[in-house]
Amino acid sequence: MPKTLLAVFAHPDDETFGPGGTLAKYAAEGVAVHLVCATRGEVGESDLDDLGDCEDLACQREQELRCAADVLGMMDVHFLGYQDSGMAGSPANKHPRALIQADPNVLAEQVADWMCRLQPQVVLTFDPYGAYGHPDHIAIYRATVAAYERLPEGERPQKLYFTAIMQTLLKWTVWIMPLFGFDPKAVGKNKDIDLRAALDHALPITTKIDVGPYYDAKRQAAVCHRSQLSGPGPFWDRLPQWLVRRAQSTETFHRASPPLRQGERIERDLFANTGLEV
Repeated sequence: MPKTLLAVFAHPDDETFGPGGTLAKYAAEGVAVHLVCATRGEVGESDLDDLGDCEDLACQREQELRCAADVLGMMDVHFLGYQDSGMAGSPANKHPRALIQADPNVLAEQVADWMCRLQPQVVLTFDPYGAYGHPDHIAIYRATVAAYERLPEGERPQKLYFTAIMQTLLKWTVWIMPLFGFDPKAVGKNKDIDLRAALDHALPITTKIDVGPYYDAKRQAAVCHRSQLSGPGPFWDRLPQWLVRRAQSTETFHRASPPLRQGERIERDLFANTGLEV
């Protein structure tokens, strides 16, 4: 049976700025890495002056995602065809094709269908807070969990993971940002990300993946997302690059299913105990 990893996210760039190093690592080790992306990230402003050979932002961000997928070594990208809903409270929330307007049962069935087609042993998606409260992130988290749970036990993936940031790192970030003149409650290009709220919703870390050898691949994939080059924001640019590299050389996750047993050690491999360890 081929080793297969399925990542389920909401927008182009979620795969890179989140678990990009992990996806690159497993792809390099021969795992078939697939991505289900719910939208084409068409809501928002572009960091570029023109769309190149594209007619709209959706086309541009799809091209960027396919570029990043190639860099990370993914097998394929599969779109669900919804529209980006934008941040909570934005007019885009009300668009009839917006992801958050989707019938939850239909959305879960679509994700379950990809699980059945690809038969991954491991699935990755967002945590319940959607990393920083983005409504699309939360919607795709809910759909992925519902899809996983509705499959019969013998047909569902063996393991389900949520992306998660280490609380210690997040606490230090929240503490240090004001020293550099940044507000941790107003992060990002539009100042609409609250890291203090993210810290309040942080899950325990069950799994740590060493992605140091794939740090450069993740950085190169980030460059593919040219319209999103503001990325996490200017704060990280103010830090020494050796420190940024060290912080980003380990990616962390919360194993949702099966849950970590009492006394079980932190995992170092998403495929541990699947019978298909890398």
